[in-house]
Amino acid sequence: MNLTVEQQAILDGSQGEVMAKIMKTLVMYGETFGAEKMVPVTSTYGHIVTSFGVIVIKGVFDLMDKLLEAGVTSKQKFSADPRPCDKNVPKNLLQDIVFKVMYGPQKRYEKQLKEIGLLRDDAFTCACYFDEVGNKPQKGDILSWAESSAVNYANSVLGARCNRNSGIIEMFGSIVGYVPYFGLLTDEGRKAKWIVKIETTQKPEAQLLGSAIGMKVLEDVPFIKGLDKWIGSDLENKDTLSYLKDFGAATASNGSVGLYHIENLTPEAVEQGESLIEEGAQIYVVDDQELQRVKDSYPVMWKNIDAKPKLCFMGCPHMTLNQLNDWTEKLEKKLQEKGRKRVTIKTVFTSAPGVLKEFEKSENCAKLKKMGVKLSYICPLMYMNNPLCAKMPVITNSNKLRTYTTSRYYSDAEILDQITGGKK
Repeated sequence: MNLTVEQQAILDGSQGEVMAKIMKTLVMYGETFGAEKMVPVTSTYGHIVTSFGVIVIKGVFDLMDKLLEAGVTSKQKFSADPRPCDKNVPKNLLQDIVFKVMYGPQKRYEKQLKEIGLLRDDAFTCACYFDEVGNKPQKGDILSWAESSAVNYANSVLGARCNRNSGIIEMFGSIVGYVPYFGLLTDEGRKAKWIVKIETTQKPEAQLLGSAIGMKVLEDVPFIKGLDKWIGSDLENKDTLSYLKDFGAATASNGSVGLYHIENLTPEAVEQGESLIEEGAQIYVVDDQELQRVKDSYPVMWKNIDAKPKLCFMGCPHMTLNQLNDWTEKLEKKLQEKGRKRVTIKTVFTSAPGVLKEFEKSENCAKLKKMGVKLSYICPLMYMNNPLCAKMPVITNSNKLRTYTTSRYYSDAEILDQITGGKK
């Protein structure tokens, strides 16, 4: 790899042995993917995916201690993925005991994160790009992130540039201020190898469409045609942004998509059009039948597939303020139709602390709580990693949560019907 004088000096130890090892790690990482140089990280803030103090990653805590002992801190303040636990989320005594054992090092780890460069005490969310969080990259920014849904959103919706890095590698990039130049940082790496044609007769469910595309194109970049018919061409529209958040997260978790282009909507597609499509790109047609086929293919991981759900999680990735308000109104209307006042299944809506703080100022927050819905900042995935929780019949509208846990996916309409007591 061709390094600048400054980069070579860091590698040679000008900033100490620990910084030299960090640079060496990034160089080796880049060379693995054919990178010929390092480029500066230009975003204001970083983001770290490893936010959970789970006992099985003891090596991470030891690494943090070594960094702090050497006086190493991040050049960028950073946000972090959600906390794994919240006392307000439903759990029984045995589940609580397991949580305390699993995430015993959480306080120690959060203290380490704060000393190295955590943005704020409440900067814990997978959706760090929300306005209420304050870590929204600018178009063209070079990032050092790893959270798959955030990388996907930053690349696709915001027009920033970031590879799907691994945990810790992302923090190393923020510490040293450079990342290897390859993949989605390059113009060539952002070209589409797939053309996806949307030919549905109604607006496709974001989570389901994202799942279908992710499983088809895997890690490749898709250029999507026909979706703007259903979600519009205005990137300032809050409904559209919420849709893209969930859609992108599903492409990233059900496949490995780090970037997608949507004709007439996403920044690069608007600016460059079909010139983004590689010659010989494959074609994937998504119609109603294809979406139904994908949905029907999902395995049910419950021991009893006919079990009554005990818990519903919404917000993986975290819900937007717009979604919290929208779901409050839909829930209120559906309960009134059924002559009920409260949800019939324990339901948790998760969002970023900053979003929840803003939501609490509204009348809708009081309404939602009165209907029996819990609000939380946790990561539902981390909750479901508890083996006792994994045995529970949990439902969700998140394809990411479905993919990584035993939870069962249902569409928004199906979720709304179930948590309000099923068919009247």
